[in-house]
Amino acid sequence: MSDDSPPDDGPSNARSRAVPSGRLSRLSTFGRLAGGVAGGMLAEGARRLAAGERPRIDQLILTPGNAARVADRLSHLRGAAMKLGQMISMDAGDMLPPELATILARLRNQAYRMPPPQLDKLLRVEWGADWRRRFRQFEASPIAAASIGQVHRATLPDGRRLAIKVQYPGVRESIDADVDNVATLLRVSNLLPASLDLQPLLDEAKRQLAEEADYEREGGQMQAYAARLAGDGRYVVPGLEPSLTTSRVLAMDFVEGRPIETLTEATQDERDRVMTALVELVLRELFAFGTMQTDPNFANYRWQPESGRIVLLDFGATRAVPAATAGAYRSLIEAGLARDLDRVRDNAVAAGFIGAAAARNHGAAIARIIAAIDAAMHRSGPFDFGDRAFVPVIREEAKAMIADRATWHVPDVETLFVQRKVSGTALLAARLKARVDVRGLAGAAIS
Repeated sequence: MSDDSPPDDGPSNARSRAVPSGRLSRLSTFGRLAGGVAGGMLAEGARRLAAGERPRIDQLILTPGNAARVADRLSHLRGAAMKLGQMISMDAGDMLPPELATILARLRNQAYRMPPPQLDKLLRVEWGADWRRRFRQFEASPIAAASIGQVHRATLPDGRRLAIKVQYPGVRESIDADVDNVATLLRVSNLLPASLDLQPLLDEAKRQLAEEADYEREGGQMQAYAARLAGDGRYVVPGLEPSLTTSRVLAMDFVEGRPIETLTEATQDERDRVMTALVELVLRELFAFGTMQTDPNFANYRWQPESGRIVLLDFGATRAVPAATAGAYRSLIEAGLARDLDRVRDNAVAAGFIGAAAARNHGAAIARIIAAIDAAMHRSGPFDFGDRAFVPVIREEAKAMIADRATWHVPDVETLFVQRKVSGTALLAARLKARVDVRGLAGAAIS
């Protein structure tokens, strides 16, 4: 029902703010952002020079004031600019400077929504001037507002309740420019080495975001997942309402459920059961379906405490998993289950998880990281995601590699998207302090 995590205080309490939909209006928003950041840099630079300091350019860019400006402007734009910021925040938050992490974390909690006139204009284009006659009730206040669209609850004349996802105007047309502008922000912040070739990743991000902006495609993927999981009572996939679905509006059954994070209040057995189902789903996507929903945002899962079922939402980021990518994961799992640590390292390099230059320059640190993960994974009993004792070891060993910017590399984009889902699922399991028989599930999946 939503494409990203809704804000803590709920969209109904948020301010309305029209989404810039034209190329010039979005460009001018980026221009105002650049001007505001430049002004903040000059003021901060003057202050530090007066105090006898000689600040670096990135120290001037990543000030708290500039962080607030960037977060506010990107949340105003929404669309690809905000979505890309959210993706970076989830995937790399621990490795970013605190100031930039603050910018991106704020993007996950912004709650701007379309003003009613802008919403009405958009729905008139998609459904016709008399669109309100299609419903017994259409709630004007969204129940979720995020980067690509906002979600409304509606009731059909026959009493059936729907969730209607409405795409912000201009999102699809602005994807290429927005991605390039966010990439420029990262470059000028001196956060990425100039030698790092981001173009393949940026090109793929544009393609992926264009697919996410096609709601008819997403509806088809939702139906395909429902068919794949038919008969498995652990999961619920909303039904599609084709008569109301267009490329910019997605209509589906409204399915009751609580945020998945509320499982923190459930019993250990219930948390373990739910996370076992989600880990098993990732393995089925990778090795059985050949298709994966690659966005692990927590808002894409809901939990029904009465039935114990997991509601699966948002299939816009669904993509095929190439056989070579699945094969690389299979080889890595086989080596890990055999506890052949040299083969784990070699497979990790071959799959692109570790760059060849990093393997040459930091072999001893990589060996210690692999050993720490191996020791944690092979403790007796289910893997305890709540026991994070090995994480500080990995973080400490990785410091030298992170500092060695000459060895940074971008893995294959297919691996990046799959790993994003794997890492996000592990992050949720850690949040819930779940215990899962990861070894047994992985062994069964590749057998």
